[in-house]
Amino acid sequence: MHEVYARTVEATDGPSEPTRVILIGMMGSGKSSVGRALATRTGWPFLDNDVLVERATGRTAREVLATDGEAGLRAAEASALAAALEAPSPAIVALAAGTVLEADQRQQIADAGLVVWLHAPPEVLAARAVGGTHRPWVDAAPAAWFARTAAERDWLYASIDDLEIDTAEIDADGAAERILAAIGER
Repeated sequence: MHEVYARTVEATDGPSEPTRVILIGMMGSGKSSVGRALATRTGWPFLDNDVLVERATGRTAREVLATDGEAGLRAAEASALAAALEAPSPAIVALAAGTVLEADQRQQIADAGLVVWLHAPPEVLAARAVGGTHRPWVDAAPAAWFARTAAERDWLYASIDDLEIDTAEIDADGAAERILAAIGER
């Protein structure tokens, strides 16, 4: 895990150079919450995968999965990744959890800016994700799905991150402060 110091950051205390912050991690890890908190502090645009998928397809991720299957959802997520990485810097980008499954997409993410892996224990993720209508994978046995999927993906997230934040131990505002501190150290 990468260590950074914590400090209070005002919106005017942000980086002077354009920067892209890319939030990765499992659903329920806080990508949207941290992304919004960071956007509030910096004034930068926040590009959320779910919004980009819906904008591109006219359907939610759940609807894409139901009609087009997993391959269709992965294609929509790849399009959302491309759109997010084509957006001008500075920007804050929250990516779909499965975007890291493809080696070429991992490389694109790693090359695109400061990559922040937000994570929490599987049982915390499962508790956060229950009831989320936009989350297509966790309808049945969410705890088992999160445990299995985290075991399969954690090494992928770790292979491209510049910063790791355990969101079970820190709220969205605290995570945003840590990210701003890391940007200041770059």
